[in-house]
Amino acid sequence: MTARIVPDDATGRALAVEVLREGGIVALPTDTVYGIAVSLATPGGIERLFHVKRRPPDKGVMLLLDDARQAVRAGTIPAAAAALMAACWPGGLTVVVPQRHDVRWPAALTGGSPTIGLRVPDHDAPRALARAIGPLPTTSANISGFPEATDAAGIVAQLGDSIELVLDGGPALGGPASTIVDCTGDEPTILRVGAVPAETVAEILAAVGVKLAGT
Repeated sequence: MTARIVPDDATGRALAVEVLREGGIVALPTDTVYGIAVSLATPGGIERLFHVKRRPPDKGVMLLLDDARQAVRAGTIPAAAAALMAACWPGGLTVVVPQRHDVRWPAALTGGSPTIGLRVPDHDAPRALARAIGPLPTTSANISGFPEATDAAGIVAQLGDSIELVLDGGPALGGPASTIVDCTGDEPTILRVGAVPAETVAEILAAVGVKLAGT
């Protein structure tokens, strides 16, 4: 059955929450590209995301959050990560932090790593769903190796038989992917430069007395 397309409005988001709670996969707009998400409570849900994307299972999936309070419940937040979150969220920055020892995440979520990637996007749709469902495992809405889908029709063309619902928010906003900063060591490391320039990351960290690796 081909995925149902609904507008990204209050009614559509309520339906998306229902689909996620029932174990389905939802495609949703973000502040960069469209993503596909599943509820953490769905048994085998992360594995299904990998299957839909045809993505190797050794690559972790980040969590999209509603706000920084969800980050505290998901991982251990070092001072460097807290400074970056305060300065750049909501927005195009992903922090990689140690997992909390008292929280069990599906092994597939992190590819077996003891760390976890967290981001609060600057878009109401993923934040509304995360507010209702909890942190959302999300990856880009495309088959691995194929171009990222930029609208609902593109998502259906690539993934329509494999997911349940598409929240149609119009053409993707595009722009660079999020900058990823590993904050698990004494000196944070930029894993990917994207929406937030390296110079900005270094300045934010320097303000709290932390040195960015390589600077």
